[in-house]
Amino acid sequence: MLFLRFSVLIWWLTWTPLWGQTTTFTHADTLRGSITPQRAWWDLAFYHLNVQVHPNDSTVSGSTLIRYRVVKPGQTMQVDLQRPLRVLRVEQDGEPLVVRQDGDAYFVTLSKLQQPGQTEAITVRYAGKPRVAKRPPWDGGMVWSHDKQGKWFIATACQGLGASAWWPCKDHMYDEPDSMAISVTVPEDLMDVSNGKLRRVTTNANHTRTFDWYVSNPINNYGVNLNIGRYEHWSESYAGARGPLSVDYYALPTHGDSARTQFRQVPLMLKAFEYWFGPYPFYEDGYKLVEAPYLGMEHQSSVTYGNGFRNGYLGRDLSRTGWGLLWDFIIVHESGHEWFANNITYKDVADMWIHESFTNYSESLFTEYYYGKNAGAQYVIGCRANIRNDQPIIGTYNVNNAGSGDMYYKGGNMLHTIRQLVGDDERWRQILRGLNETFYHQTVTADQIEQYMSKQAGRNLKPVFNQYLRDIRIPVLEYRPVPGGIQYRWANCVAGFDMPVQVCLNEAGPYELLKPTAQWKTLAGKNITVLTPDANYYVLSKLVSR
Repeated sequence: MLFLRFSVLIWWLTWTPLWGQTTTFTHADTLRGSITPQRAWWDLAFYHLNVQVHPNDSTVSGSTLIRYRVVKPGQTMQVDLQRPLRVLRVEQDGEPLVVRQDGDAYFVTLSKLQQPGQTEAITVRYAGKPRVAKRPPWDGGMVWSHDKQGKWFIATACQGLGASAWWPCKDHMYDEPDSMAISVTVPEDLMDVSNGKLRRVTTNANHTRTFDWYVSNPINNYGVNLNIGRYEHWSESYAGARGPLSVDYYALPTHGDSARTQFRQVPLMLKAFEYWFGPYPFYEDGYKLVEAPYLGMEHQSSVTYGNGFRNGYLGRDLSRTGWGLLWDFIIVHESGHEWFANNITYKDVADMWIHESFTNYSESLFTEYYYGKNAGAQYVIGCRANIRNDQPIIGTYNVNNAGSGDMYYKGGNMLHTIRQLVGDDERWRQILRGLNETFYHQTVTADQIEQYMSKQAGRNLKPVFNQYLRDIRIPVLEYRPVPGGIQYRWANCVAGFDMPVQVCLNEAGPYELLKPTAQWKTLAGKNITVLTPDANYYVLSKLVSR
C-alpha cells in the first residue's frame, strides 16, 4: 500500500468522520471555522508580521500589525492565536485595549469608534512556545530540526492546523490581506526565507539578523511561512507569459549539487502550467523553491521541498503506471497549488477540493504536456486505485471541517470525466485558464466554481458535482440484453444524474455516445451483448438480469 495512504489519507481520517457517522462540533470549532460577527465587520488590508525565532528554547516572540477597513459598525474584533502561545498586549494608536480570551480566540474591545469606510490598525504582541509539528505538513506547526552539520533547520507548515498556530491573525480563509510584510529575526549564523521579495537584511547588535520580506499580492494565512537554516542560494530568470519571472532556489549546502540538478524541473513545470492555467499568478513576488525538513507544501511564492531530490513521490509512482517516475511529485504538485490554492482559494475548508482536486489533475496535465495525451490519461486513471469512497469530498461548512482525502484522486478523476463531457481539448484548456482569470486572487465557494464550469461547458454539471463531491457512490451503467438490442440506465447515483458516456459496443468498438438516465433506455442492434464505458469516465458497468 502506498505511503501516501498512510500519511495524507490517514490524516484525513482523523480530520473528518466516516460516512454515515454523526460528528459533534464544538463552540471552538465554530469560532475557528465561521465568519463570526467579530470577524464580519472588518476587512483585512495589510499584515506586518514581525517575529523573532529563539531556537535554543523553541520559542517565538513578536507582533502582528493588522491594518483593516471598517465595512460596517462594530467595536469587538476576533483575533486568533493558538495555545500554548499567548497574546501579551493589543494596542490601537499606542493605547492598550481590553482583551478577552475564549480558547484560541481573543476578543478585542476597541475604544475608538470604528467608522465604516475608515482604515484602522491594531498591533498584537505575543510570545511563547508554538505547537510542534507532529507529522508535517499534515499534522502541522513548527518544525525544529537540524541539518547534517548539526545546525538548526526550522520551518512552519500549518494548512489544516491554521496560521494562528504560530502568529496572531484573522485565521479564516475567506479574508486575505492585499499585501503583507514579513520580518523574521534569527541567530546571525542562520537565514530566513519567507514569501515574496527580500527587501533587506539587517545585522543586529545582539548577534541576530532580521530578514525583511514583502508580499505584493493577496496571500492566504496558511501560505505564509518561515524557512530557517544555512542555505545555499542561486537564481535564474524565466521567460514567462508575463515577461521575466525571478526564480530563486534555496537548499542546504550539503544538498547543493543534487538540488541544482533536480530543481531544473522548475522551468519545465512553469512552462506546462502557464500553458494549461495561464500566467503564474505572482510575478511581482517571484517564485522560490526552498528545501524544508519535511515533505513539502504550497506556501505562496515560497514553495517548500523535501522529496529527497528524486522523481516520484518519495521515489514512488502514485499511479503505478510508470509515468509518475518521470518527474518530481513535490515540484509539480506543490507548485500547481500556486494556481489552485494560492491564486484561487477556498473560502471554507469544507471546499478544499478546489485546491486538491485541480492540483491532483495538474499532475496528469503536466504528464500530458510532455509525454502526450494518452500518458496523462493513463496517469489519472491509474490513480483510481488510491480512492477509498469512504465519505463525501465536501466537508461540513462553518466549523473548519474538511472532507475526504478522496479530494485528491477522486477529485482529479471527476475533472478528467468532465473533460470528456466538454469534448474539446482546447475548450477544456480555456476553462482552466478562465478559472484563474475570472477568480484571480480571490477566495471562492464551490458553487462559484461549479456554476462557472457549467456555463463554460455549455451543460448543467451540477448532478456530476453532486455525484462525485457530495456522495460516495460511483455511478454504475447497468445494461441487459433484450430482443433486438440492449437496455441501459444509470444506477447507484444521485437523483437527476444524467451524464452522457462513451461506451464500446461488444468487446471491440465502435464507441458510441449514450445518454443514460435512471430509467431504462433501449439501444437497437442485433449483436450488442456488452457495454463497456470509456475508461476516461470514472464510472462502472454491470450486466444485470431482467
